[in-house]
This record gives sequence, structure tokens and C-alpha cells, in this order.
Amino acid sequence: MPRNLALKSLSRAAAVPGQAEQRLEILFSQNPGFNNRDRAFAVHLVQGVLRWRIRLDWILKQYVRFPFRKIDPQVLNILRLALFQILFLDRVPESAAVNEAVKQTRKMGQNHVAKFVNGILRQICREKGHLPYPHPEKERSLYTSVYYAYPMWLVKKWTRELGADMTLQLLKAGNEIPKLTIRTNTLRTTRQLLLNRLEEESIEGRAVSFAPEGIELIHFKGSISRLKAFKEGLFQVQGEAAQVCAHLLLPGKEGLIADMCAGLGGKSTHLAQLTGDRGRILALDTSLARLRGLRQNTERLGIGSIFPLAADVTAPISFLRGSIQKIMVDGPCSGLGVISKHPDTKLTKKEDDIKRLAMIQKSILSRSCQVLSNNGEMLYVTCTISKEENEGMVESLLRENNGIVLQDLRQRIPPWGVDLVDDNGFFKTFPPIHGMEGFFAALFRKN
Repeated sequence: MPRNLALKSLSRAAAVPGQAEQRLEILFSQNPGFNNRDRAFAVHLVQGVLRWRIRLDWILKQYVRFPFRKIDPQVLNILRLALFQILFLDRVPESAAVNEAVKQTRKMGQNHVAKFVNGILRQICREKGHLPYPHPEKERSLYTSVYYAYPMWLVKKWTRELGADMTLQLLKAGNEIPKLTIRTNTLRTTRQLLLNRLEEESIEGRAVSFAPEGIELIHFKGSISRLKAFKEGLFQVQGEAAQVCAHLLLPGKEGLIADMCAGLGGKSTHLAQLTGDRGRILALDTSLARLRGLRQNTERLGIGSIFPLAADVTAPISFLRGSIQKIMVDGPCSGLGVISKHPDTKLTKKEDDIKRLAMIQKSILSRSCQVLSNNGEMLYVTCTISKEENEGMVESLLRENNGIVLQDLRQRIPPWGVDLVDDNGFFKTFPPIHGMEGFFAALFRKN
């Protein structure tokens, strides 16, 4: 049953963005009888609760007559799941949402708690049209935080940095269901041929607005890995903003390229495509599990120019000193630009994390400068909307590293991407403006 899998996923998720969805995929593999519709419903429930949890919890607190922290975590997730359905899913009858929540509670062997769950949810259903939110004028920041389900610190930070109007647009965009975008593997096919191939598999797709290899899948349900086109290595799942980044570095077929925080290889494999798989790309990461996933991706895509390397690039990597012509640094960041994809970022990230992550980014950039060759280029990328991690990091790098100069990306971006570079020469995308994830990139050269 989709609701039960959603409950298990939410109850066992760790305090790391994306863990709930990963847990759900494991549960799907353990329960193979679910059809695409049930899978989609379970995913929608999990993402919906994570996306709106701050609002859901606020409402529940107004109806609970004892300290909120005393609610059993499992029961609290049952209430959140039911309340999400009541407030946001028009096709689910309120009575069905309440009844299923009561059933889930009774399965825990707590009939008295089931009465509490039933009473709370039915009262909310009766008062659904006038729920007790904070006053939108007298308590504007609190209202914005609760109604749009973002932590107060982030609402205040964005309002301070971007202004009230842009912040409101950003909050709304982050609460939308994310697009599913893939990148054509141009080593094996073209975007148009891939669109034709997807149509043969009854999958509707359309070319994205900017990235030349990008395709948005429309109304797709189920597991992407089941598609024949995926198994044959004709595409890689990757957001549109991330697809632009490899084009900014302009990798050549000569010299050594390094992806300093390669992960599963989204950008590494794209760099390989742009070199025609004739370059040499070092894919560095601290996680052996991620490097194994990267290896699987390269094999599926038919790429042979990537060499995985386990390394911590916050420490000295002197064996590479001065030998890298092109460097991609897509380091750990707060992820505030991809909240629609990972809504639990709103719950797991704290304001102090930005300073901590900025220190890690600073260390990675400093080490990368040391191994960059003379006249070599380095692209710094984040998927966040945070001045400390973006413009602030650029200023710090230029101030503390002699010989490193900033390049104007207006001179580098292909014609299809000119609207994605600001007046300072930075690649900057905003979800409400560009219809894609919030990314930042700056290009440096070593004199």
C-alpha cells in the first residue's frame, strides 16, 4: 500500500537531504508488486510531506492540547501524511485520508491514540476553510515561513539579500513539483533521435529552453531505469542548470581535466561527451560508493576517458601539482537552489551550515589552485542561492590566491545561454526566472 511505504520512508529517513527518497527506492525494490501509479503516489506523499512539513506541523500544533514533542514520531508522520492529503490532494477524499490514518495507527496497537488521530483530523477537515495561520501583516515573516513552509532563518536571509518580491517568487518556485530532465548522450545519439526513441517507448518529452542536450520528460511515472533507452546508455538524468556547466569550462581533447567532487559523475560524463570521449578526465571523490556508481554510469554510457580516483581534495593533492589544464569544482554546498528537488533541505540545513560549508569550499578551491597548470582554467559551481557560498567565495579566492584571475563568462557562454550570465560575468540561474534549478558558476584562470 503506497501510504504504508510512504510512512516507512518518512519514519526511517536520516537528517540528510534525499535520504527519504532513497529509502523509498529501497522499499520499492523490496516490494516489487507496486505498479507505476502506486509508486508515483508514494513518491508524491513523501515529497509532499517533506515539502510542506513546516506548515503541516504548525497546523497540528494549533489543535494539539499537550506539548507537540510528546507525540510519538510514528504517529506524527501518520498525521502529517493525512494532513498533506487533506490540504493538497483534491482527488483524495478527506474521509479516505482520515480513515487510512486511523488504520495505520491501529496497526501500531494503540486504539486510544487512533481516537486522538481521528478527532484531530476530523476537526481540521471541518475548519479547513479558516485554519489558524499567523497574521500576514502583523507577523509577516512568521506567516511567510509557515504558509510557504520554509524555515524562518531562510526567509529572513533571502529577504535581506534578494528583496521581498524575489523571495516570495523563490519560495513559490521551490514548492513546485520538480521537472524531470535528462541529458542526451551525444556519443551515441542526438537529441532529436532520442526524442523519437522515447516516443517509441510511449514517453513524452520536449527539448528544454537552454541546454542543447536537455530533454524534459512530461508526466513520467515509474522508475527511469526501466526504460530501454536508459539501459542502452542513450541519456543521463541531469538537471538543466547542471547541464550548462560543462559548456562553460569548454574542455578540449588535449590535456588533463579534473572533476574535484565528481559524485556519481553527472558533470564528469558530460565533460567526456564534449571531448568526444578523447580527453583524459580524473574524477575525484572521497566516497568509494559514489565512485562505484560513477563507474557503472560510465560503462552504461560507453565512456572510456574517465578515471575514478579516491581522494580528499580538502587535503594536499601534491602528486597532481601544476598538471591539470581544466578543473571543475562542484563542491558540497547548502543546496538552496535545488529545494524543489530535495525539499527536506528546508528541514535539515541550518544557517550555521552555510559558514561551515563555505570553509570546505574555500579549502577545495585553494587545493585546486595549487594543481592547476599555468594558463589553466577552473570553474567553480554551486547549486545554492547564498552570497557567502557564491560571490563571497569568489572574492575570497581572488584575495588569497595571487595569479588567479576572474574570467567573464559573457565571453564564454554559447549564444543559447547569454541570458544566464549576469552583468558581473557570473552564471546565475533563478527558478522563478529561468524555470530551472538555482545555480551559480564563476570561471578562473591561472596566470
